[in-house]
Amino acid sequence: VAWAIVLLGQKLSEGKTKQIFELVDESGLVLVQSKDQITAGNAVRKDQMEGKAAIANKTTSCVFKLLQESGIKTAYVKQHSDTAFIAAHCEMIPIEWVCRRVATGSFLKRNPGVKEGFRFSPLKMEMFFKDDANNDPQWSEEQLLEAKFSLAGLTIGQCEVDIMNRSTVAIFEILEKSWATQNCTLVDMKIEFGVNVKTQEIVLADVIDNDSWRLWPAGDRSQQKDKQVYRDLKEVTPEAMQMVKRNFEWVSERVKLLLEHQAGGRVVVLMGSTSDVAHCEKIRKACTSYGIPCILRVTSAHKGPDETLRIKAEYEGDGIPTVFVAVAGRSNGLGPVMSGNTAYPVINCPPLTPDWGAQDVWSSLRMPSGLGCSTILSPEAAAQFAAQIFGLTDHLVWCKLRASMLNTWVSLKLADKKLQACSL
Repeated sequence: VAWAIVLLGQKLSEGKTKQIFELVDESGLVLVQSKDQITAGNAVRKDQMEGKAAIANKTTSCVFKLLQESGIKTAYVKQHSDTAFIAAHCEMIPIEWVCRRVATGSFLKRNPGVKEGFRFSPLKMEMFFKDDANNDPQWSEEQLLEAKFSLAGLTIGQCEVDIMNRSTVAIFEILEKSWATQNCTLVDMKIEFGVNVKTQEIVLADVIDNDSWRLWPAGDRSQQKDKQVYRDLKEVTPEAMQMVKRNFEWVSERVKLLLEHQAGGRVVVLMGSTSDVAHCEKIRKACTSYGIPCILRVTSAHKGPDETLRIKAEYEGDGIPTVFVAVAGRSNGLGPVMSGNTAYPVINCPPLTPDWGAQDVWSSLRMPSGLGCSTILSPEAAAQFAAQIFGLTDHLVWCKLRASMLNTWVSLKLADKKLQACSL
C-alpha cells in the first residue's frame, strides 16, 4: 500500500503508547502515531514489543471502521500508514469509561465476595479519573459533575454524562455482538471520549485496541488473548514477549473478520402496480441504509396469481434468506396470498390513500387463519422490521439498528437541552 504524505505540525501530546501531532495542511485533524511500547500498572512495567505499533494501529483502525459504519460518532477519519491514523482533533475528557459483562480483574478486588464469572445484565458501568499519580481513582457520576470540566467550549454537565454513559453501553454491545461471531466473549472494555474542537460534539476518541479490553475465546479465561497475558507474566523473557505478541497478532487478524457480513439476506418488494413505485422506493432506500439488498417486482395476486407464485418460487429456490414485502393498494390480496404459500416472513405495507384508506387497511389486517403476515404502514418502518429479522443472524445489520437507537436517544437529549436553554 502506498500511503499519502502529510505535513506534521507540533506534537500535541504523548502517552505511554502513542503520540499525537497536529496536521499542518488540515485544520481540525491530527495524526495518531502508535509506539512499539507495551505497559502495565501505569507503566510500572514497560517493554518494547517490536511490531506492536503496527498491530495496535491495524486493530484500532478496524474497530473504529466497524463502529463508524454502524453509525457511531467517532473521531476516526482514516488509516494513514501501518502505524498511524488520522482523526478529528478533540479535547479529551479525562475519564476512562469501563463497561463490564463478566466480573473479573479489579472489580473482584473492589467487590470482595463476588465470584469471577458473575454476569452483568444490564452491563456494569464504571468511571475512572485519568490521574497517574493517584493510580486512576474510581469516580462517581457526582464527582464528574462537580469537576465541571470545560473542553473545546463545552461544559460537561448531566446531559453530556448521560450521553457518554449511553454511548459506552451501545459501543460495548456492538463490539460484543461482533466478537461473538468469532466465538469470542468480550468480557470488559475501557474507552475514552473527546469533544471535537470544530463541532463541539462528544465523540468516541483515543484508540480501541488489544490494550482496551479482555477477550476470552469460547468464554474461557485460560485462552485470553488480551493485554492481561502481559500483566500476568511472572517475569518478562523474550519467549514470554513472543507469546504476548502472538496474541496481539491473533486479535489484529481476527478483528478484520468483524467487518464481514455473517449471513446474506435480501428484501423482495412485490407491488400490485407501478403506481406504487414511489412508496416502494422508500422501502428500498431504507433497506440500503441497513446494508440489505432490496429488489422491486410488479405482480398482482388478483390478476395474475400464477405469476405471483412463480416469482415467489424464484426467490425461494436459491437459498438466500428472504423477507417479502407486499405493497398493494385498495384490496390487498398480495400479502395474504404470499403469506399462505411461503414459509418466509411477509410484511404488508399498503399505500393508504385518504379517501378509502380506513376501509382498505382491513384487507391487510383481517387474515384467514393460518396466515402470519404483519402489517406495517410506514415504508421506513417496514424496512426496519425486515432489518430486525436479519439482525438476528447478521451482526452488521444488528449493529446499525443498535447505533440508530443510540443516535435517536442522543438527538432527543440534545433537543431537550437546547429547548431548556432557550426557555431559561
